[in-house]
Amino acid sequence: MYFVNREQIAVRLDSIAELATAMEMLAVNWQGTVLEGLAQERALHLAIETVTDIGSFLIDGFILRDASSYEDIIEITGEAGAFPLEMQAVLTELVMLRKPLVQDYYVWQRSELQPLTKTLSTLLPAFKKSIEDYLEREL
Repeated sequence: MYFVNREQIAVRLDSIAELATAMEMLAVNWQGTVLEGLAQERALHLAIETVTDIGSFLIDGFILRDASSYEDIIEITGEAGAFPLEMQAVLTELVMLRKPLVQDYYVWQRSELQPLTKTLSTLLPAFKKSIEDYLEREL
């Protein structure tokens, strides 16, 4: 029997609706202000942390192979069937933004709308549903 920390996964899944709404509002109303740029950075960063935290809980709980990178977390959970494979490319693109957002923030183009911002407003709720379905199926 697996120990999957459903409580911690649920806490993170619950934050997805708010993130998706924020990203949709940013994308629809984008004017490139500093405040919008900073809000976008934070929303993208939280999306990355949410997706990778959930992936890590799944990897630990279902005793999947160890991940060596953020991209690997996405690959492992995708191969396990936690979300549709067509979602994997976008999630990988998302987690690849972590280094620019966290380490190279001083060169981030704040005035530009990051294309993933609009995409994630619909993809994140679909990711949430996929994870919930996966847990239901596997547990």
